[in-house]
Amino acid sequence: MICTANNLAYCMAHSNNSILLHALRGAIGKQIVIKQYGNKTVVTAYPDMSSVKPSKLQKQKRKKFAAAIDYARSIVNYPAKKAAYAKKLKKGARVYNAAIKEYLSKH
Repeated sequence: MICTANNLAYCMAHSNNSILLHALRGAIGKQIVIKQYGNKTVVTAYPDMSSVKPSKLQKQKRKKFAAAIDYARSIVNYPAKKAAYAKKLKKGARVYNAAIKEYLSKH
């Protein structure tokens, strides 16, 4: 398929052995997305999510997660709180991630 401005949303490029793209992943601006599927690299148009409406449950979960982020930041942004919290964690565990996990399990 030849990609034009009219069919860009449906056009994908595939590559098996690209030296340039083999280590790339993610979005470039809001134009294209580079994905890895096994040993193949796929380049697609950036998705348009403007017409997707989240469900009530999704809104609740997002609100709960945002509260967990706020809780974790309230600990990490204060060195004394962060140090006290770090003492009760296993070696190598991150305070930020542990605080999010704690909040989500309690609420």
